Amino acid sequence: MHELEKKLGYRFRKEALLDEALRHSSYANEHRGAESASNERLEFLGDSVLGFVTAEFLFARHPDSPEGELTRIRAALVCEESLHEVAQKLELGRYLKLGNGEESGGGRTRPSILADATEAVIAAVYLDGGLEAVSGLIHRVLLDCEREEVVEERRRDYKTALQELVQREPNRALAYRLAGEFGPDHDKTFTFEVLLNGTAIGRGAGHSKKEAEQQAARAALEQLEK
Repeated sequence: MHELEKKLGYRFRKEALLDEALRHSSYANEHRGAESASNERLEFLGDSVLGFVTAEFLFARHPDSPEGELTRIRAALVCEESLHEVAQKLELGRYLKLGNGEESGGGRTRPSILADATEAVIAAVYLDGGLEAVSGLIHRVLLDCEREEVVEERRRDYKTALQELVQREPNRALAYRLAGEFGPDHDKTFTFEVLLNGTAIGRGAGHSKKEAEQQAARAALEQLEK
């Protein structure tokens, strides 16, 4: 547990809070008792704490942005994909307590479980050390210039941009084709190609078909813009 605390940059006074934050419902269901509550309540609290700290950060960082734009940036920063990336950086999966079924089913790498655990850990830090402590954690692991740039990049709609570029000339049609998929069901990677009049002009991969199509469109845009 001390190893994780070093990664978090925070030392718990009540280590039971961190222990609870890492306890998945599948483990709690197999170990009934007052000391075996799952991390679901902490996840609920962590979601709100994360939303507040992120909103405060964006409010100060973008003084001229309207409410709608701030809302969109916040949603992208605190989405499951973003929290999953934070969990991977912290290697949170190593410390989770899972039930036997979830363990054998690949729960330690499941994005939804890792994202939920990240929110639970945030709540645990808040309850243990207060708003200042949890704000410091969130800024260290999530709110920095580099991550916001990554989020902005993720929010770009490459498929729409590619469609608009192609439509500048007549008789050109786009199509997307699944080129392959690999990995276990809980952590699949898909590969897509984008075709222009039947010819492949871009290829991309992602953990969802939508993401793979976007990456294929991005590659095609880079190729055509050359």
